Amino acid sequence: MVTSVISAGDAANLGVQTTGGNDGVLVLRSGAAGAKVDALSIAASGTATFVGEVAGVSAINSGQIGGRRNIIYNGEMKVAQRSTSETGLGAAGGYFTLDRWLTQFGATAGRLTMAQVADGPPGFANCMKLTTTTADTSIAAGEYLVLSQNIEGQDLQQLKKGTASAEQVTVSFWVKGNAAATYVCELQDLDTVGGRVNTQSFAVTTSWNRIELTFAADTTGALDDDNAASLALNFWLHAGATYAGGTFASNSWAGVTQANRCAVDGFTSIFDATSRTLSITGVQMEIGATATEFESRTYGEELALCQRYYVKKTGNGGGVGWCIGGSGAGTYVRAQVPLPVIMRTQPTVTISSISLFSPAYTSGSMTNASANYSTTSMISVDGAASATLQSGAIYLVYTNGATAFIDATAEL
Repeated sequence: MVTSVISAGDAANLGVQTTGGNDGVLVLRSGAAGAKVDALSIAASGTATFVGEVAGVSAINSGQIGGRRNIIYNGEMKVAQRSTSETGLGAAGGYFTLDRWLTQFGATAGRLTMAQVADGPPGFANCMKLTTTTADTSIAAGEYLVLSQNIEGQDLQQLKKGTASAEQVTVSFWVKGNAAATYVCELQDLDTVGGRVNTQSFAVTTSWNRIELTFAADTTGALDDDNAASLALNFWLHAGATYAGGTFASNSWAGVTQANRCAVDGFTSIFDATSRTLSITGVQMEIGATATEFESRTYGEELALCQRYYVKKTGNGGGVGWCIGGSGAGTYVRAQVPLPVIMRTQPTVTISSISLFSPAYTSGSMTNASANYSTTSMISVDGAASATLQSGAIYLVYTNGATAFIDATAEL
């Protein structure tokens, strides 16, 4: 065996030393003369063994590393099952357009349009664009607008939050606006009694810029290992004195003091003028202190992830068969609509415009449809037909209009 040694720090040993047979090992050593340690050995097979950490290799983050680094769903703004554009938002919060993105409004007179727009920095086809349509420049203390994504606790155990081994978390995203602005990005612990938050501000310009924010590890407050909301990623876009009248503490976990959450100098209200816009895409949250390249997923994969929380089956012009149903005595009918994925919990179901068809028996529309027997994997539709049905007959349940739909919601 041949052993070759390159020894740093000792001029006499800067070279290759060989002993033994024909298969070799290359050894790199470091340290002071007489106290050298092996840093790297490379066997004849090509296997490299490092004694310590590999540092200073910047190119390791030049491309995507592995999969499932991104904890955020629909960060690329691909999926919009509900709608691609909604106007006049501001009176009440909810999920309106892009899946998994919740807007929370508080007592503001401001109104905006939220839309999925075909715009983005290189590598991103879409963004979420918020456009103010009614300004609110007389801001009452309790006003707010927060764009959020809530995350299940069972998907966050790798953060090790509440332990001595807690991990740092890096949030990155692309933003631009019609003018310069300053907003706040916040991580909010939803499990700890009283809540805990960590906030950082970020600047928006008129060009697409990638924001990279590393949040300190939190050794206080473990996250529950369940399917409930444990952590929220919040973007504060409008706030009154109740949330902006205190002292801002950047990148420091603490119990919730409402007045401190948006108290950064120069905080901007998205409702300050009807010309104000904000576009955002490429939202990523990952373990560690480095913002790696965005983890892009296929549309089908992203859609399936979003459907754990919301599913919409549409008519696509009407006359689309959804499932097969069976009739009981009189006008009673029951049908089961399978869901494409297992939902987070038993969903709340909305049903619109359903009809029944049979080539052999009386057909008719379905009225008073409900989903009292739904589960996380299917929707059981129960209702009454507009005509007397043949007992025990099989009917096709189908849409009777272009706007017909069944949707199932299991949002956090």
